[in-house]
Amino acid sequence: MSDAWEYPSLPVVAVGGVAILGGRVALVRRAHEPRQGEWSIPGGKLEAGETLADGVRRELREETGLEAEVVSLIEVFERIYRDSDGRIRFHYVILDYFCRPSSARAVAGGDALEVAWVSEEELGRWELNEAVVRVVRKAFALSRQALPPGTAPY
Repeated sequence: MSDAWEYPSLPVVAVGGVAILGGRVALVRRAHEPRQGEWSIPGGKLEAGETLADGVRRELREETGLEAEVVSLIEVFERIYRDSDGRIRFHYVILDYFCRPSSARAVAGGDALEVAWVSEEELGRWELNEAVVRVVRKAFALSRQALPPGTAPY
């Protein structure tokens, strides 16, 4: 891991893509720290010169193989992780976006060990941290609001 991300001198900007299709959200099992092995929203660090939307699309493509339309910002929050000495090991400012993928053909790649499509009703069975559940529930609400009456969820 790069020194710019671990023990940073400044917070690192990161993006996440909450991809919902057919009433299910794409989640990934993280391959690296922080939160290695946990299920989460696909995403990662924004690259220099990259727009937020381009970063979301790139991260979704790298971690899941999904191509998606970035629809709207869901939430901005930060994660600060300290080591046993109290030093800041990671500090991310994260912008999570609601996205509509063009297909459900997802394959784990990049920083993801696995990909799973999960319904809103199944979220409680996935041992997700509270921030992931909060953001994903907001995305499901956005997906329902964007629907014309009488149509199926994305």
